Amino acid sequence: MTRVLTVLASLIGLAFLALGVTACSPLALFDAIGPRDDGGRLSLRNAAFGPHPRQRLDVFTPVAGAGGAPVLVFFYGGSWKNGTKEDYAFVGQALAAQGFVTVLPDYRLYPEVRFPDFLDDGAAAIAWVRDNIAQYGGDPRRIVLAGHSAGAYNAVMLGLDPRYLRRAGVDPKIVRAVAGLSGPYDFLPLDAGTATEVFGEARDKAATQPVTFAGPHSPPAYLATGDGDTTVRPSNTRSLAARLREARVPVQERIYAGLDHSDTLLALSVTFRSKAPALAEMAAFLRQHSGGERVPARTVNR
Repeated sequence: MTRVLTVLASLIGLAFLALGVTACSPLALFDAIGPRDDGGRLSLRNAAFGPHPRQRLDVFTPVAGAGGAPVLVFFYGGSWKNGTKEDYAFVGQALAAQGFVTVLPDYRLYPEVRFPDFLDDGAAAIAWVRDNIAQYGGDPRRIVLAGHSAGAYNAVMLGLDPRYLRRAGVDPKIVRAVAGLSGPYDFLPLDAGTATEVFGEARDKAATQPVTFAGPHSPPAYLATGDGDTTVRPSNTRSLAARLREARVPVQERIYAGLDHSDTLLALSVTFRSKAPALAEMAAFLRQHSGGERVPARTVNR
């Protein structure tokens, strides 16, 4: 995590220990005590989209109510090794406050699984959304995908490579647009670390890369990163954006000055929203390409 999360954890760690809260990540602590957008709320927790304990999802809805609203499925990052949807409730509420019925799925992680199993989990979550989201005010014909870091990879790959949705019995055209924050999309050759662990067993390495599948039939894409990102180089965003433009696909590319890998995620929060207009720009792009109209969002500190 960034230095700010580490500092935050150290400042509040003693208080949480006093409350008996231990073994929390800095992001979990941030999500637990940080201010939230009051325009979104948790409406469903731990709905199963498969038999595995990690095949569960949460649904956040606009407080103002939703009827035929665009649906945003958000995949969190963590190098395909870490993460839990409970740590990203601030993201769910922020996106719901923007007028999206927002779904946060968990998915299976390395070393239990490798590529492409987590993509199959994402496709299964989208199948659940198609079949159930109308009960929560979402329009299953207006689904968009988004994510950060490894989650951005998942979101973009599911949008660009139709094989995973087809395997789940879902028409790939159901995805109207995608958004990626600081995602890896063009990272061959694989490095000797996480990428080799997660993708190294794939016979066709090119088929692990979202950039391989960018073409005229790809959905519109919002792609953002920070120019200070040393975890996932901004060249990933530039490369995919360029390939999509060549195919005449609508793209909004944003390289935010001074932001690092975690900053693009934190910019979605109330606390760090002044870092960059990522939330407003991503929401506007996805709303435009989902066919929805802008819903004013309220933001207050809780």
